[in-house]
Amino acid sequence: MSALTVTGVTKSYGRTPVLTGVDLHVPAGTTTALLGPSGCGKTTLLRIVAGFDDPDGGTVDLGGRVVAGAGRPVPARRRGIGFVPQEGGLFPHLSVAGNVAFGLPRRLRRDRSRVVSLLALVGLDAALADRSPHQLSGGQQQRVALARALAPEPSLVLLDEPFSSLDASLREDTRRAVVDALRATGATAVLVTHDQAEALSTADQVAVLRGGALAQLADPRTLYRDPRDLDVAAFVGEAVVLDGDAVGGRVASELGELVLGRSCPDGPVRVLLRPEQLRLSAGPGPRARVCAVDFYGHDARVELQLPSGRRVSARTEGGDLPTAGAEVSVGVQGTAVPFPVPAPSSAPAPRTETPTPA
Repeated sequence: MSALTVTGVTKSYGRTPVLTGVDLHVPAGTTTALLGPSGCGKTTLLRIVAGFDDPDGGTVDLGGRVVAGAGRPVPARRRGIGFVPQEGGLFPHLSVAGNVAFGLPRRLRRDRSRVVSLLALVGLDAALADRSPHQLSGGQQQRVALARALAPEPSLVLLDEPFSSLDASLREDTRRAVVDALRATGATAVLVTHDQAEALSTADQVAVLRGGALAQLADPRTLYRDPRDLDVAAFVGEAVVLDGDAVGGRVASELGELVLGRSCPDGPVRVLLRPEQLRLSAGPGPRARVCAVDFYGHDARVELQLPSGRRVSARTEGGDLPTAGAEVSVGVQGTAVPFPVPAPSSAPAPRTETPTPA
């Protein structure tokens, strides 16, 4: 296992900047998720680390060895990196055993026991070894692709949205198998995803990319509960954002007086709550009108309209739910995260000269 350190990496395609100076450290033996919307640069960064593209500036260090950005780059095949593409990329003319063994050194490719142990590592039965890739489900194909990537014991494993083509239940089972396999081998891994839940539940740390730069790097709980700004907050989960005035660690808002979860100077603020913090009841308290209810079985999303006209969402258990049009009381559990509102600029307006008639 090796640590990965990316320092000041930039990349443009023509006149379009894609990465604008990314710094990222992935400790050895951990998994980091690169999370961001389409076009933010996460796949480009993965390709640079893999050696498929070269950076315009900055360096990539793998296990104390600079592999890109300082002189001649180390070719992809010599970086000791395992790569799992989005669709698995299995060789259709090879069996499952042949695909897995392809990642092994030549002297070990005929070692059937090694192939069987790798299949077991990713949660697959040895009976699948002689099947062709087209005889497997999508989730099984992705596990075979991971076994192939892990076979040569790489210093780093890169996964490019490996679960995006799977249905919901298969995605969850495959994700768990992949996480278990990575942890069992102690591999260092980088996962590219646009799925917030996948990033939060899979990685030891999450790197949020925005506009080609690193917006925040933190462990999943910190990222969700204490985001750096409201844009990050809204991207890693549904956000309830309210305006108010902070005084002494509390803020008056449409949902009553809220306790702040971190220090903040007194004055105008915008505060962040998560939908699961809102508690609905028929008792006294701030009122809201139910606009819609989306039932998911285990829980439900209730869209509310506050007296100001602002719409927010509450996440609640799927049992006794209000109906659209009903009026409910809204309470808040836990603390709010404040973001001070910058004071308006006091710069004087530019003077306009009245032309003098000729």
